[in-house]
Amino acid sequence: MRLGRRGSTVIGMVLANIFGPDLGIVAVVIIAILLFGSQAPKIARNMGLAGREFRKAQEEAERDAASKAAAAPPAVPQATADDKVTLSRSELDALLAEREARAKREASSS
Repeated sequence: MRLGRRGSTVIGMVLANIFGPDLGIVAVVIIAILLFGSQAPKIARNMGLAGREFRKAQEEAERDAASKAAAAPPAVPQATADDKVTLSRSELDALLAEREARAKREASSS
């Protein structure tokens, strides 16, 4: 019995329908076990260690972010043009005198 190109395709399709795509997956898994079976425990151990290390780093990053958020000083509201600040004449004079003294010290130190 001689099958042409079309006949072998039909047989291939029949076999594919009988076994389905699951056979391909099972075949790949069996071949992988046969070839790499002795390395499987080492590979699984390394994957477990990598997963633990990843979770540990992720938890550490979350703790760092939480501590930075807790340690950050509260934002000081910025004064806008509409905010009114009232100083007495003596407070204003003291503030100006302090600024002038600071400017003289900075000028003499440089």
